[in-house]
Amino acid sequence: MPGKITKKRIFDIIQIGYYGDWQSKAFDMMVIVMILLNLFIAVFQTFEQSVPYRELMDSVEFITVVAFGVEYALRLWTAEYLYPEVERKRAVHKYVLSFSGIIELLAFLPYFLPVFFPAGAVAFRMFRVVRLLRLFQINAYYDALNVIGDVITGKRDQILSSVFIIMVLMVASSLVMYNLENPVQPEVFENAFSGFWWAVSTLLTVGYGDIYPVTIPGRIFGIIITFLGVGMVAIPTGILSAGFVEHYTRMKSMKEASEESDIRFVQLRVGKKHPWIDMKVKDLPLPPGLLIAAVKRQENVVVPRGSTQIRQGDFLVLGAEGYKQDIGIRLKELVLKDQSTWVGLRISELDISRKTMIVMIRREDKMMIPNGSTKLRSGDVLLLYTRKNIRDAIDVDV
Repeated sequence: MPGKITKKRIFDIIQIGYYGDWQSKAFDMMVIVMILLNLFIAVFQTFEQSVPYRELMDSVEFITVVAFGVEYALRLWTAEYLYPEVERKRAVHKYVLSFSGIIELLAFLPYFLPVFFPAGAVAFRMFRVVRLLRLFQINAYYDALNVIGDVITGKRDQILSSVFIIMVLMVASSLVMYNLENPVQPEVFENAFSGFWWAVSTLLTVGYGDIYPVTIPGRIFGIIITFLGVGMVAIPTGILSAGFVEHYTRMKSMKEASEESDIRFVQLRVGKKHPWIDMKVKDLPLPPGLLIAAVKRQENVVVPRGSTQIRQGDFLVLGAEGYKQDIGIRLKELVLKDQSTWVGLRISELDISRKTMIVMIRREDKMMIPNGSTKLRSGDVLLLYTRKNIRDAIDVDV
């Protein structure tokens, strides 16, 4: 049992830390510092002034790479907590093939590959630049940046459709321009690929000027493609802009689809090996101001007395005076209505700040401890924990 607790604690530390967990926050800061150090070394090595510091930079790089390798091993070891809905082998497999898992593997693996394959040392050294992709992990620590990923994911189908249209237009334009210009300037428009290069620079409004039409039909066609390019490039921009508007509109509309009230009661389940089992209510180590308002035992509700004995499987309703001091902590009870945009979504899919957590769900007469795969239903009562007055935090006002 102690080993399992230690393993779970390690998982909590290497995940994104919450306020109050200084160890996890310190680990997060250490990872960010190592990523920025690698970025600095990769850039500074291109300057001649870096020659006297090469040995120091190599040492720092080796230490950070080893640290990345240890972190990767720990994430593999605790993958079962990242994907609790599947068995351990499947959880490890899912993590290895995930985007973050691949990036974290490439953060350290290319450094050691030349040891086993000396002939490819130069190629592997260039490949180590991939570790800079770990900068995208900083996105996970800030809600404002995380919104960008959510919007792109939500609009991926529309974005892919617009990119497909642009690619079709590029291929068609390259073939037309090749047939118009090749007879006049065969050394410039040698093949369809030359026309494709012209189509890319024109449709994307770059216009390098290294290749251009000289015939009247070619120039007329070039003007048409230039105008089309302005419109084509604007399509993905419009899709993303609409996605941001929809995202923040959903956040604001939650108030109209829910009911909110301050909470003064929480429920505690007495599970196996709970220290309160067989203890009497009067002997419980409750802090001053906290009392047991009710005991739910199977289908019965017991009004507790000092001699009431706690049993395994009991649900204890703990009550206390409502929290009134405004220092940034909120407990909210949220009742989902039929028109709520959260109904039918899993918790991992919610537009919710990382500073806000759903700690409990009451569904009919059952109390549920939520996880990312829990799907919400109309009528669910959510117990929310949120903090306010925190930089980049979105106050959940539902």
